[in-house]
Amino acid sequence: MLENFDMTIAKSPVHKIGYSIAEACHATSLGRTTIYEALKSGRLRATRVGGRTIIPAESLHALVAGEA
Repeated sequence: MLENFDMTIAKSPVHKIGYSIAEACHATSLGRTTIYEALKSGRLRATRVGGRTIIPAESLHALVAGEA
């Protein structure tokens, strides 16, 4: 009965909707100082959730694409 049961779970990639400062640095290969300067100048948006600073993915993508 279970011999035809497929134990494989289809995994779809999870798309991040927000990045911590450290994750943003890792994802973009930019340094912390560059990320903080972009935040201070308004070229990069961020939100505080609890005690964490979260950068929306679309804001980070715009910065890297030169649209910010």
